[in-house]
Amino acid sequence: MKDVFITRIAKFLPNRPVTNEEMEERLGYIDGKASKARRIVLRNNQIKERYYAIDADGTITHNNSELTKEVIEELCDENFSTADIQLLSCGTSSPDQILPSHAAMVHGYLKNGNMEINSASGACCSGMNALKYGYLSVKSGQVNNAVCTGSERASTWFKSKIYENEIAHLKALEENPILSFDKEFLRWMLSDGAGAMLLENSPKGDISLKIEWMEGFSYAFEMGACMYAGGIKKEDGNLIPWREFHSDDWGKKSLFAVHQDTKLLGNNILVKGAESLKMAYEKYNITPEDVDYYLPHISSFYFKNGLYDEMEKLGIKMPWEKWFLNLDKVGNVGAASIYLMLEELMYSGKLKKGDRILLGVPESARFSYMYAYLTVH
Repeated sequence: MKDVFITRIAKFLPNRPVTNEEMEERLGYIDGKASKARRIVLRNNQIKERYYAIDADGTITHNNSELTKEVIEELCDENFSTADIQLLSCGTSSPDQILPSHAAMVHGYLKNGNMEINSASGACCSGMNALKYGYLSVKSGQVNNAVCTGSERASTWFKSKIYENEIAHLKALEENPILSFDKEFLRWMLSDGAGAMLLENSPKGDISLKIEWMEGFSYAFEMGACMYAGGIKKEDGNLIPWREFHSDDWGKKSLFAVHQDTKLLGNNILVKGAESLKMAYEKYNITPEDVDYYLPHISSFYFKNGLYDEMEKLGIKMPWEKWFLNLDKVGNVGAASIYLMLEELMYSGKLKKGDRILLGVPESARFSYMYAYLTVH
């Protein structure tokens, strides 16, 4: 087995930062009215700026595959070109279409020659799953290098036009044309961007991050869907997929909107997160004392203190001085968030040889968690 090192990280955030007051202008007003939920959600998540692949005139500037292509090109230079990539592994929860796969579309934009591709689906963990595929491929000697990405183009998923048919249908039925909170919540949470990592079997340059291990946990065996799109949730917790509805209902029921069961989220995301982290600690025989920097992907600062408390209950308290977050500056970019955090830390000038970094990514879709443990070389 080979050692695996992250030798480069790049980020791509489209256009200029969007402030809280500009969000609704970019995404559009539902039924021509300002959202009552927006200020509540933003007050809790404490995000100040985020990025959209939509310019000030409302023009879409990038699709997801283009965002990913841009960040891969940012990763490359005269010493490592796109033609040198042996494996491309891409994760996202917002692909541009159902088929072809996200990685295939990115490869199509790169036009860099034949190579292996892998698409990791899911929600926030898809970026880490893409990373693990690249990690195992380099570690096993299948390839000498891999480029792994996490990206999201969530903004167009939340534009007001997505909900127009449902609002019109409710008016026709003489019902209150108000969008349910489970559909509106994520409008004020998610944003656009992409991150990319180059993995190689030897360290390069002034700083490299060795991947010591990666570990994942799923609670889908006992938990129902919490964040979902392309279906409707029944009272028993099961989903009715979009293909079982008449096409007329797709718009009337906003079937392709993203839903978040906020009650299920609040009751479980932190508890299962601390539980799974403790299992990872025990498997690899480490403790919080063996961590110098802790990078947790949290969707909202609302969860920060709660996560700390849950870890403390299980005897794995992480001191605040070890936490590293950039949510307020770049927003919640789903599968890309952990890439954007690690990129900022890697080039911050703070790291020194021997430092140990713990990455943690939760996914509320059906409660999955991914962890990675890195050392600085």
